[in-house]
Amino acid sequence: MGMRRGTNLPRMGDFNQAVILEAIRRSVDGVSRIELAAATGLSAQTVTNITRRLLDDELIAEAGRTINGPGKPRVILRLVPDSRFSIGVHLDPAVITLVLLDLSGAVVRRRVVRTPAKDPRRIVDVMAQAIEAMIADAGIDRAAVAGVGVAAPGPLDAARGTVIDPPKLQGWHRVPLRAVLAEATGFAVALEKDTTAAAVGELWTGNGPADDSFVFVYLGTGIGAALVRDGEAERGASRNFGEIGHIVVDPDGPSCGCGLRGCVDVVCTPQAMVEQAESAGVFPDDREGNDVEAVEVRFTQLCARAAAGDASALQVLRRGAAHLTVLISVLTNAFDVDRVVLGGPFWSRLASVYLEEIPPALDRRSATRAVRPLPVDGTVVGDDVGAVGAACVVLDSVLTPRASDLYLED
Repeated sequence: MGMRRGTNLPRMGDFNQAVILEAIRRSVDGVSRIELAAATGLSAQTVTNITRRLLDDELIAEAGRTINGPGKPRVILRLVPDSRFSIGVHLDPAVITLVLLDLSGAVVRRRVVRTPAKDPRRIVDVMAQAIEAMIADAGIDRAAVAGVGVAAPGPLDAARGTVIDPPKLQGWHRVPLRAVLAEATGFAVALEKDTTAAAVGELWTGNGPADDSFVFVYLGTGIGAALVRDGEAERGASRNFGEIGHIVVDPDGPSCGCGLRGCVDVVCTPQAMVEQAESAGVFPDDREGNDVEAVEVRFTQLCARAAAGDASALQVLRRGAAHLTVLISVLTNAFDVDRVVLGGPFWSRLASVYLEEIPPALDRRSATRAVRPLPVDGTVVGDDVGAVGAACVVLDSVLTPRASDLYLED
C-alpha cells in the first residue's frame, strides 16, 4: 500500500485553547463564555479570542441563548462532535479491534478482524485496509481524521515507536509499528501501551471527577495494570508502566519462566485458568492447540459453564478472582487510589463472578479499610476499551491541556 496524504489536525500548542476546549467538551448542555471565564480563570477577553478561533475552525458552535439572572442572554457554546475524528486500533494476539471516534469520544464505527499469524507486515496491512474501509463506510473526509492511536502489548520503545518482544506475538522483534503504519495510512500515529490506553479510554468516557484516581486492571491475553492519578494516566519513565506479570499471587502455584512460583502470568491469565480447568476435570485434557485462538474458545466455554451453574467451572473462576484480588491489593495498597476499575477483552465474560468475589476480598486486604471503602467497578467502555482508549490518546493530545505529553509525530 503506497503512501497517502492525510491532512491531520495540527498540534494545538495553545494551552489556554486546550483548557477552553476541554471545558466545553465536559459540559453536557453547553457553556457560556462567562461561565468559561469563571471555570478556567482566564480573562473574558482571552475566552472571547479563543472561542472565536474555535468557532472559525468549526470545532465548536453557538447553540442558542440562555437567560441566567440579570443582563442580556448568554450565548451557549457546544462542541461539534463530527468536526474531527480519531481512529483507535487495539492489537491483541487474537484479534485486532478498530474504532472511529468523533470529537466527543463517541464510537461512530467499529471493526474486528482476526490477527494474522506471526507476520508483522501482514498485520500492518490488515490494520491499514481496515482503517480505510472504516473511513469509507462512515463517509467522512480523511482530512477530518486527527490521527491513529495504536494500543499494543508491551514492552514498547516509545521514543522509536517500536514494539519490542511482546510475549504472545511470535515473530515480533523490535517492529517499528508507528512508522510503518504511518507510512501505510498517511496518518500521524501515536503508539501506546494497551493497558495505559485502556485507562485513558476510561478517563475520557467515564464520569469521574477531574482529580480521578484509580488502578485499572486489564484482562486480556495477558494481565496488565495502569494507574491514573489526579485525572492523568501514569506512563512511567520508559512509558511501560504496568508490567505486573511476575508479581507472585500464589506461592504454591505453578513454576514460572522467571524462576518464581505462582506469578500472575501463570495463575491469572485465560490460558492459566483454562489449564486449571483441564486439571480439575472441567474439560478433557485434549486441547490440540495452545495458540491464543484455541485458548480463547475454551476460556469462553469455561465462563459459559460457570454461568450455567457448573460447580467445577465456577470454582476455577472463583480461584481466579481470589488470585487477582491478591494482585489488586498489592497495587491499591502501594498506590493509595480512590477506586479500582476492571476491563479488557476478556472482562465481560468474568464480570458477574469477579464483581461478586473481588470487592469483599479486597476490602479484607485493604490497608485503608478503616479510613474509606475501595469501590471496584467494571469498565464503562466495554470490551473495546483498548481500541477506544487508543483513539482517545489522539483526542487527548488535541483537547487536553497538557504540555508535549504525547508524540503524534515521527
